[in-house]
Amino acid sequence: MAATEASPDHSAQTAAPPAAPAAPPPAWAGDPNTVGLPSFILGVVSLGLTLVGVVPATAGGAPLAIILAATSTGLLVTTIWAAALGQSAVAGVYGIFFGFWLSYGVLVLGLNHNWFGPGTTAAAVSTIELFLIVWLIIVVMLMLASLRLPLAFTAIFAFVAVAVVLVLISYEQASAGLAKAGGYFVLASAAVGIYLFFNSLSVATGGKPLPLGTPVLHG
Repeated sequence: MAATEASPDHSAQTAAPPAAPAAPPPAWAGDPNTVGLPSFILGVVSLGLTLVGVVPATAGGAPLAIILAATSTGLLVTTIWAAALGQSAVAGVYGIFFGFWLSYGVLVLGLNHNWFGPGTTAAAVSTIELFLIVWLIIVVMLMLASLRLPLAFTAIFAFVAVAVVLVLISYEQASAGLAKAGGYFVLASAAVGIYLFFNSLSVATGGKPLPLGTPVLHG
């Protein structure tokens, strides 16, 4: 009887090739926070100082030059940068704050030029309250979504949320004191932002990261 030939082993041919190692990030990647955080701080400090009374109440548009030319531009650049790196969460947060500062500039300009209806005090207050309520919802959403992040990030959103609540109540009760208190919480969020910037710059220059606090939620 003729010897039968052994069937060829195709396992080596059909086995999946090993996965290629992940490509290193491009040389231009960097850290978008090194631009985003200073841009955020600029707007927050200028608005906080306005609320606490560094400029007269009649000069509510004083921070617009900083907010529209520096903060909004910087946050837009940061959003695009983070999205290009695939950092969707970072791009989302900075994109939201870009929308906030740009809409704040439009709000102040609109109130000063009667874009939103009759130039009455009641109409202006209603417009501001609508603006604050909508953005309060978004800031609280960000705060809750950040509970698994280091505590410093949650603290920024919490300070901003408290500030928005105080300013909203100040318009409902015509209380300059509450608006001023809101300004101090705005400045507190700027202080946390400065700490986060030092952390990002330390890492970017080869140093160690700073402690950012334990997340509220784990797992």
